[in-house]
Amino acid sequence: MQLKKWTAAAISVLAMHAASAQHELDQRPSQQALIVIGASYSEAKTPFNNGIAPQGGRSVNQGLYLSLGAALTRDQQLPGYVINEAQAGAGTFTRFQCPPGAATCSAAVWDSYQVQLQRALPRVAKPAPATGYNAKYVVITIPNDCLHAGGMGVPQPTAPQCTEADMHATADRLVALGNFALTKGLTPIFTGYPKFEDLDMEKFRASSNVAWVIDEQGYNTLRNIVETRLAADLPDGIQLNVWKEFNHIGDGLHPDPATTRKAAHLLATHLRQLDN
Repeated sequence: MQLKKWTAAAISVLAMHAASAQHELDQRPSQQALIVIGASYSEAKTPFNNGIAPQGGRSVNQGLYLSLGAALTRDQQLPGYVINEAQAGAGTFTRFQCPPGAATCSAAVWDSYQVQLQRALPRVAKPAPATGYNAKYVVITIPNDCLHAGGMGVPQPTAPQCTEADMHATADRLVALGNFALTKGLTPIFTGYPKFEDLDMEKFRASSNVAWVIDEQGYNTLRNIVETRLAADLPDGIQLNVWKEFNHIGDGLHPDPATTRKAAHLLATHLRQLDN
């Protein structure tokens, strides 16, 4: 009888340890949803908003494009639980589509990064009476802000190129976004800008017909401002340059599948390291 009591107690203790271990496992980032927001590096598709779609709802490279959000679902180091609210063509601020050469903008809208994150949160909210979210990280790729005339939200023929003040405004919005994520218990991970020499912005200008694209000096200034401001003003965020090895798909701007797979694997590896 004493043996049976001891065995029952032991089983009870083991069950408690198992439950605790499972709880800890459930809290590991790799066992939770991973939120992804951003522009075309995160998601291939432009949005449909009540039937009014910027660029007709088209996808990058007519659907033959692997975005980081899609690649993250395929990496074997992650379970594939990706909540992707990104929109190809988006930026840090909500804006209308302004087609090349048009004197006015259309009614089609891209949502800001802030709106994207706010849309993602209910998808991972824990049911009452629990609180919080079944996610710990939000991956944020570069916005279209300042990269080309179509990213400015004003008619392209009159769209000015960004000043340093405009670039700081982009950094302000990214810092505010990161702080908002932190208030929700999420750690923002910014994936950084590729090197300018790995891009071909003039080829992108020709293929997309935008009025202008950022030049090398402007691009490097933008990249430096954003990265410096994030480091200084958002110390609890993470900057992870996943585009160290970058080849584009031929349009000058978007990563080819091998590049995206490498970026996803680097990010997944970093998340696994955070698990341990």
